[in-house]
Amino acid sequence: MLQLTKLIEQQTVECFHARYNSLSAYGQSKLANVLHANELARRLKDNGLDITANSVHPGVIATNLFRHNGIFSVIVNVFGRCVVKNVQQGAATTCYVALHPQVKGMSGKYFADCNIAEASSQADDTELAKKLWDFSLGLVNQCAQTS
Repeated sequence: MLQLTKLIEQQTVECFHARYNSLSAYGQSKLANVLHANELARRLKDNGLDITANSVHPGVIATNLFRHNGIFSVIVNVFGRCVVKNVQQGAATTCYVALHPQVKGMSGKYFADCNIAEASSQADDTELAKKLWDFSLGLVNQCAQTS
């Protein structure tokens, strides 16, 4: 998480050359998803648009996501079958947020297990969300200029 914060503050991709850790990168990507959804929700509201943006944590699902992470894959395969969700259970919160009438009009929320949940303090950091948005926009603009 600190690497993401540092990345945004420096507005550079040079840190990608640092030592790579797949679990850390996965966690950073999930934080970025929540930050982006929160900033999108804020911007939509500020522009008076009746469009919602929320974040969903589906839970730990029995997929092959960690198949290349040796020890973690073994632990999930041996012990995880009792505590992880199947694909249908994992999709339940996403379907709930997209379709349930109780969620209509809610925006900028974080959901887990079909309920509003509390995200991490970093995920609720509005300044960090704005920095990520601006950083992402800069990358998109750079790509657009080189195409």
